[in-house]
Amino acid sequence: MSLPADLLARLARFDTPTICNVIELFDVRPRNVGYMDGRIQSNFPALAPMVGYAATASFRSDAPPVGGDAYGSMQAQLDQFAKLPGPAVVVFQDLDDPPVSAVFGEVMCSTYKAFGSVGLVTNGAGRDLQQVKAIDYPVFTGSTICSHGYCHMLHLGLPVRVGGLMVNTGDLLHGDANGVTNIPLALANEIPDLAVEFLAAEEIMLEYLRPAGPKEKAEFDRRRQEFQNVVATLTKRVQRRS
Repeated sequence: MSLPADLLARLARFDTPTICNVIELFDVRPRNVGYMDGRIQSNFPALAPMVGYAATASFRSDAPPVGGDAYGSMQAQLDQFAKLPGPAVVVFQDLDDPPVSAVFGEVMCSTYKAFGSVGLVTNGAGRDLQQVKAIDYPVFTGSTICSHGYCHMLHLGLPVRVGGLMVNTGDLLHGDANGVTNIPLALANEIPDLAVEFLAAEEIMLEYLRPAGPKEKAEFDRRRQEFQNVVATLTKRVQRRS
């Protein structure tokens, strides 16, 4: 399913927790699934949110490959990018447990970005982090390791499991300083407008809490109830349409 580029840009205006909050309104999946767990961390939290389509691969580096290496498989991976409906988010499952060496470095990330990728996610390790940061390429990893070992890709395009989340090629992913979530494609068009409304609802409480000075519990309770009423109204509205 192809989404307009301007829709992806609108989704990127919101942080990942807000995206998760809005998805919850639809009640299309349990609240404890659909996102990666705390093993996957943003390496560059200051970068803008990442939004793109998963290009999956598996990786191993603990022993020499039967044939080829990571760089030898990159052309096939770039061909995979061209089949996606929009910008690629490279998603590597490192099958070595624990990771033995880095899944990516400066050359790989520079190549991915040059061919339109907007980020990379792996349960494995990264390296060359200062150089990757310099090209403003978001990466999300489980660790950092200085060497590439016997790095090689085992397959491209098959489902992978990263940070507890099953990821299929073509899944829409959103990630920022807080982590990475999957966005159901059927909901994507509605999320930006609802995100604006959800943030406005949160502001009911935040505008009272931000200023310094004493707070009255009664006023806080009133505002919290108002916030909850707005969220309940949004929930009923979207579930009535779905």
